[in-house]
Amino acid sequence: MSNKLEEARQIINQVDAQMAELFVKRMRAAELVYEHKKEYGLPILDTKREAEVVEKNSVLVEDEVLKGYYIDYLKHMMSVSRAYQHRLQNGLKVAYSGVEGAFAHIAAGRIFPDGNRISYSDFKAAYNSVVNGESDVAVLPIENSYAGEVGQTIDLIFSGNLYINGIYELEIHQNLLGIPGATVDDIKKVTSHPQALSQCHDYIKMRGFETEEANNTALAAKSVANLNDKSYGAIASIETAELYNLKVIEANINKSGENTTRFAVLSKSRAASPSLSSTVLMLTVKHEAGSLANAVSIIGKHGFNMTALRSRPMKKHSWQYYFYIEIDGTVNSENGAKMLDELGKVCDRLKVAGTFSPHTEI
Repeated sequence: MSNKLEEARQIINQVDAQMAELFVKRMRAAELVYEHKKEYGLPILDTKREAEVVEKNSVLVEDEVLKGYYIDYLKHMMSVSRAYQHRLQNGLKVAYSGVEGAFAHIAAGRIFPDGNRISYSDFKAAYNSVVNGESDVAVLPIENSYAGEVGQTIDLIFSGNLYINGIYELEIHQNLLGIPGATVDDIKKVTSHPQALSQCHDYIKMRGFETEEANNTALAAKSVANLNDKSYGAIASIETAELYNLKVIEANINKSGENTTRFAVLSKSRAASPSLSSTVLMLTVKHEAGSLANAVSIIGKHGFNMTALRSRPMKKHSWQYYFYIEIDGTVNSENGAKMLDELGKVCDRLKVAGTFSPHTEI
């Protein structure tokens, strides 16, 4: 028995030594993966890729009992790799527009939980911080299900050189906040961003509150905390309540349960990851009858389904427009190249603005 035990221990020691060497080698590869994700502004977790790794490698173990344990091992190994990448992410500089506690601040934190979030006064300043190298990526809103597109961000993407490498959906919940000890009966006036006040119009009317506009929801919450008055409430997020030590008096008071903002991650390089399965095109068409219809028909002819089509006025050309288009699929294929070639013949300007994974909730 002792000989068998000793033999088993020798095998384990040899394998452990080999695994330690391979572990270091794998983690060095994880560093390269992270550098790629940092360059393109991609999140650390890629569930599609991890599922592919499990499916591909699990077939290498024929023993069905051991296969289950090996799958657990693979999942744990990828969890360790993610943890290491999160540590590396500490140096990532993430630009957003607004103040701490604003929804852009929340979105940036959920996409890049270990990144250094840097506040800028407006969308253009956040965008330019990536252009000039102050930040690695920018997280900016492009559309709200209640208020529509965020034109300023779309204009920056059209005119600038940064690429979309992800679009993420943040569901917005508005809440009535007050100082500790306040109740709904104490509140007489509420403050928030005009859009938030509009979203909560029915609730505010029902309660008979006076209203006061603020530049954003986070500043509204901060003003309530500073005033320290039970009769003064803010409409903002739960995260903002925690930030300013306020109490959530009533939750989810916005009249529409469908209140989602889509945030784009922008960086200097355009990613080509298999998990990014949709594309953003931006174009201007020739000033001729049927030009837009021709462009749309070319997209459809090559089998690409349009999921969004919006027009935006061009700043320097009155009564002329550019178009923002989202399509299912990527252009990194022979068919995609043919489509772009044909579009180039009917468009004055054509830009592949980036790729993203559709309906990614944060």
